[in-house]
Amino acid sequence: MPEAPRSRPASFVVLHTLRGHVRARPAAVFAAIDTRFRPSNESGSLYFADPSAFLIVSQGGWWYRAEYRVVPDEQGSNVEHVMLNVAKTARSLGRFSGRRVVADAPAAFETLLRQLRLELQ
Repeated sequence: MPEAPRSRPASFVVLHTLRGHVRARPAAVFAAIDTRFRPSNESGSLYFADPSAFLIVSQGGWWYRAEYRVVPDEQGSNVEHVMLNVAKTARSLGRFSGRRVVADAPAAFETLLRQLRLELQ
């Protein structure tokens, strides 16, 4: 599977920044997210996971980039999901063609948090 770039491209638009909390250790939260989102070798998606930084990057298609960060705190882990439009050209078409993914992102993130809480807390 090709590796996604760790750094954001020079030009991007943040579509969503979503945050939530899970009462579990960061390593366990990171591993659970990695297991859920790691693509198969045949998928063609770009993927990067750094367990030491608790950072996961998934980049697919011509416009989509998702970043997940797990940040430790006293009660467990804060989970942050940032959705970016990284289209190099026709950026407005990226948001248009991905409008369903963008619209569904908050509910999908809440579902992820609920699943993580059930699994890890």
